[in-house]
Amino acid sequence: MPILSSSKVLITGGAGFIGSNLAEALLNQGNQIVCLDNFSTGKHENIRPFADHPGFRLIEGDIRNPEDCAKAVEGVEYVLHQAALGSVPRSINDPATTNNVNIGGFVNMLVAARNANVKRFVYAASSSTYGDHPALPKIEENIGKPLSPYAITKYVNELYANVFADLYGMETIGLRYFNVFGKRQDPDGAYAAVIPKFIRSLIDGVPPVINGEGNHSRDFTYVENVVQINQLALLTQNPAALNTVYNVAFGENTSLNELYGLLTEFLSEFRPEIANIKPVYGPVRQGDVLHSLASIEKARTLLGYQPAYNLRAGLKQAIQWYYEYLCR
Repeated sequence: MPILSSSKVLITGGAGFIGSNLAEALLNQGNQIVCLDNFSTGKHENIRPFADHPGFRLIEGDIRNPEDCAKAVEGVEYVLHQAALGSVPRSINDPATTNNVNIGGFVNMLVAARNANVKRFVYAASSSTYGDHPALPKIEENIGKPLSPYAITKYVNELYANVFADLYGMETIGLRYFNVFGKRQDPDGAYAAVIPKFIRSLIDGVPPVINGEGNHSRDFTYVENVVQINQLALLTQNPAALNTVYNVAFGENTSLNELYGLLTEFLSEFRPEIANIKPVYGPVRQGDVLHSLASIEKARTLLGYQPAYNLRAGLKQAIQWYYEYLCR
C-alpha cells in the first residue's frame, strides 16, 4: 500500500478515536502532524503515546472558532477533517450543538483550507447519510431521507464540499465511515459505540443491553482500514477519484447477536466465565437504521482500497488492547 511521508498534515479531532490513530500512523511514517482539538470528546490520553514526538504539534482550539481554524492550517499541505460531534442519540437530544459543530465548524475549516491553499481536504462523512434508503449494499450515489439531525449534518458536509470544489477549485474527498471500531474508542459515557460498550460490560461481568432483538446488522470496520483509505485519499493522482465520496467499510454485515457471540468467544480466552454472560434485550433506539452494508467497489476501483482486517481479525486486535486498557 502506498504511504504518505515527508508531509505536513492537519488532523482536526486528532485527539479523538480515529484522529489519534491517524496521527500515530502518519507520525511513524515521517510526517509532521498538527492536531486541532477542543477535547469535548477527544482525550489527552489518546495522544500521550506520541505527544512528545518532534513532528507533533497540538493546538487546543475549536473548529467553531475561525481564528483557531486559520491558525491550524498555517503551512499545512493536507487536511484530514475528523472533528465532529458523533452519535445519533446525541444529535436527537441536542440538535443545535450538533449542527453548530458539524456544519458551522465544517464550513470554517473549508474556508481556512481554501485561504491557505491546502492541497487536499479529506473529511469524515458518514453512512448515516443513506437514511431510509432500503437497498443493500449501500452504493454512494443512492441515498434516502436522513433519519436524525446527525445524518443531516453529515450530508450537508458533502454538499458544502462539492460547492467549494466547484467554486474555488478545491480538491475534496469524503469518506463515509461505517461503524468504525478499534483501540482508543471510548467504552464509557452515554454515547459509547456498541463494540467498546459491550467489551466494557463483559469485562465488568455485567450483561450488555442489546437494543431490539439483536437482528439489526452493521458493516463493522476496523480502524486500520480507515487509516489506509485516508492515506489513499491523500495520495491519489487520479482526477476521477477527486471531489466525490466513498464508503469506508469491509463489505460484510454482522448482526448484533452475531457480534455478541464473537465478543464472548474472544473475551472468554482471557476470562472463561464471560462465555456464560447472557445479554439483556431492550427497546430499539430512535433514529437507528435496521441494516447497514456497504459496497466498497468504488473505493477499490478509484482509490485502490483493499481493507486488510475483517471483523474477526479487527476484534482480536481491539480486544487485546481493551483488555490491557481496562484491566491495568
